[in-house]
Order: sequence, then structure tokens, then C-alpha cells
Amino acid sequence: MDHIFQTVSNIGIIPVIAIEDAAKAVPLARALTAGGLPAAEVTFRTAAGEEAIRQIARNCPEVLVGAGTVLNLDQCDRAIAAGAKFIVSPGYNEALVNHCVEKNIPVFPGCVNASDMTRAVNAGLKIVKFFPAEQSGGVAFLKALAPVLPLSFMPTGGVNTKNLMDYLSFDRITACGGTWMVKKDLIEGEKWDEITTICKDAVKTMLGFELRHIGLNCADEENAEKTARAFCALFGLEYRPGNSSIFAGSAVECMKRPFLGEKGHIAIGTNSVDRAIYHLGLQGVEFDESTRKTDGRGRTKAIYLKDSIGGFAIHLAGK
Repeated sequence: MDHIFQTVSNIGIIPVIAIEDAAKAVPLARALTAGGLPAAEVTFRTAAGEEAIRQIARNCPEVLVGAGTVLNLDQCDRAIAAGAKFIVSPGYNEALVNHCVEKNIPVFPGCVNASDMTRAVNAGLKIVKFFPAEQSGGVAFLKALAPVLPLSFMPTGGVNTKNLMDYLSFDRITACGGTWMVKKDLIEGEKWDEITTICKDAVKTMLGFELRHIGLNCADEENAEKTARAFCALFGLEYRPGNSSIFAGSAVECMKRPFLGEKGHIAIGTNSVDRAIYHLGLQGVEFDESTRKTDGRGRTKAIYLKDSIGGFAIHLAGK
């Protein structure tokens, strides 16, 4: 079960789909995957939901497919039989939660108040759906309530590219659910390329890649000092000496001895190193595990890619 939670967290954005024609499920799932979001919460709001789950599970094994808007045990069992890997309900249904716990399938019940969240804690749940998120107080509400509850959250409802990072920047949020990339007209019009583009934009916003600094491999400490002072003198940058390197401002790092990379290294900042590792991994990027640095909670703070670019080693760094 934990691997499902981790995959949900790594993906970061879970498309919530109401589909009228199950024949469109597979091309839709492939469009989502091409956009970097290999996940689908297919709701039981339509008659085609169950068959859509079955088609995705059968034909797109790389997609993490689950069932949403599950209201009762019958729907839950049908969803699991169709291939759903997780269950999502709009509210807290104690019988449904207990049923999923007994079957060892992840369940994310909708919770919008302390009472339901407390029930979730007592049922042994780790993550709950916060729905409807924006209408229920948004991230400010979660930040006020989270300190007293050992839970993480998956906000859904009113989340979009513009406010996505308001939610994901809060470390108690596992992922966000959203419909903005799978609007009804896009699905019915079979606008798969447009869906892929919207997904890519969402992933780009979530990861927030930006250049942090360039590290130059200097022959020794004397050369590093000379190089750093030259940058500082030319551009009025702050001279910042450290143990293994000297910074000129925040963008140029002069290594006191050659480090990784023929010429040096380039640091790319990201909102989440772990999510960046996952999403770059979908593109075939490999990482040097010996360089991984983590914080006290086990989250990755920095890691180097295995391959260099233009003679520079590349490492991800959390913002």
C-alpha cells in the first residue's frame, strides 16, 4: 500500500476524470502519460466509469488508475474488480473506509472538518482527500488544522495551475487532484494533444526548474579565490568563502579543488527534488545515488544526474 502512496506523491497531480465514453479512456490515459501525469482518478459519476477503469488498467499498465466518487461498497468492489488501485470518496463513509482497510487497498475519503479527519486518524489512514478544497478554506484551513492531526492531504476542487503551488508548497500535502486538464469538452472533442500540453504545463509549474548556480572546477584554493574575486570585482558581487568553495554572489561557485564534471557543475533548483527525480526518470534520466543528500524526514535535498551536459555535471537542489 505504501508504494501507492509514494507514487501518488511523486506524480504530484492526479487528474480527476468524468468520462462518458469508455472508448476514449485509453487514448485519454496515453495523453495524460505523454504530458507527464501517468495517473487517473476515474469517477463513478458516469455510467462509463467502471469500464473506463477496466480499459485503462488492461491497456495502460504504466498508469496509476483509481476510482473516484465511490459512494458505497458495491461501487467499491466493482472498481477494484475493474483494476482500480485506489479508492476516493467525496465524504467520510465509515463502512467504505473499513471495507478498503480490510481489503488492503488505499482509500482517500473526503474530509472537510476536524471531526471527519479525526475519524480518519482513528481508522489508521495516512492521507485523506480535502474536498471541495477552495470552497472549504483552501490551504489556509489545512495549515490551521494540520498541526493537531497526523494526516497528509490531497486537495481537490478549485485547484488549477495558478494556485497549484499554494497547495504543494505545504509539506503536509501529498498531491493535488484536478480536472482542469481533462475538461469535458476536451475529452469529447478528443483533443489529446491539447490535454498533453496542459499536463506538461502543470508539471512544469509543479517542478519549477530554475538555474541556481554554476560551479567552476578550479585547480586549487588559490585559483578559486582569484577566480571568485575577479567575478566580484567585475560585477559587484559579494565574496562568500566556504569550506570547499568560494561563491561570487549566489550564481558562481568556484571549487577549491576539481569536483564532479570535467568543467564543473550546474545546480538546477526545483520545488521538490523527489518529484523531479520521478518525472525526469519518466524521460529516462538516471541519477547517481551515491550523491543523494536527504533531510531529517528522508526527503531528498540534492542529487546528481549520472550524465554530464557540455562537460558539466548536473545536480538538482531543493529551493
